[in-house]
Amino acid sequence: MNKFGYPRICSYIHGIIIINKVMIYSINQDKNEFLTKEEILERASSVFTSKADSKTTSKHYVHIPTEKVIDDMHTLGWDVVDVKEVKARKNVGYQKHMVVFGNNDLVVEGQDGDTVMPRILMTNSHDGKNSFKFQAGLYRFVCSNGLVVADAEFASMKIRHMGYDISELSTIINDIVEKMPLTVECMNKLKAKKLSQEEKEKFALEAIGLRFNTEGKNFEIKEFLEPTRKEDSDDSMWSVYNVVQEKLIHGLFDYGVGAKSRKARKIKNFQQDIKVNQDLYNLALSYA
Repeated sequence: MNKFGYPRICSYIHGIIIINKVMIYSINQDKNEFLTKEEILERASSVFTSKADSKTTSKHYVHIPTEKVIDDMHTLGWDVVDVKEVKARKNVGYQKHMVVFGNNDLVVEGQDGDTVMPRILMTNSHDGKNSFKFQAGLYRFVCSNGLVVADAEFASMKIRHMGYDISELSTIINDIVEKMPLTVECMNKLKAKKLSQEEKEKFALEAIGLRFNTEGKNFEIKEFLEPTRKEDSDDSMWSVYNVVQEKLIHGLFDYGVGAKSRKARKIKNFQQDIKVNQDLYNLALSYA
């Protein structure tokens, strides 16, 4: 570890963190707006549950307060930028929740100056049904899109409710930081891959199928592929991926069922959001 808390493979030079020869630029504090604990409580009170659900957990289960992990993440330089919880009718306070962390010292710059900020997504519950799970994500400045990186190595990062120590958390976070160059490499591959109109439409239809059963439905694919901003108007896989991701997650498109037209709704369930994002990321990489 160096004095900034990053792995030894990293160096820090005048506000630039260098990981495996990839530059991860330091940015201004106003790029991230972190949530206070009062704001977190308003959005997901289950984060602050102080004990596990005795009805659904065994005697071997060790309660690890999510609030404790949030405090430890702050010590490691990561603070909360978003939080959500599953709506629950039963066992309220113990349900699954998601906490998204950002770090104002890290931003990844790919080709053409497109910048994304690393995110760490953590999910947990206090009913014995979920371990702490950590996933890598990206936040794209130009469109405020949250992209989930679907990498098998990241997906395996879990802390079971059998005990907890901040050193275990530190190892996970350092591993994610260490693998950031892989994210840059994937981003640049997507930028380098150019798609024909036929390939764009094929990708769009496959992407819609990740969320909807397309049988019996009509989609205006060309309209679906229409960029909402000039930065995404080129033919690269990266641009097409971002256009499709934004519309798929936020429901910015209409589709026909018989003679009727319906507007797709925004995905509000964070579990579905993560799943669609991961599948879409993998689909985009398969084209690159």
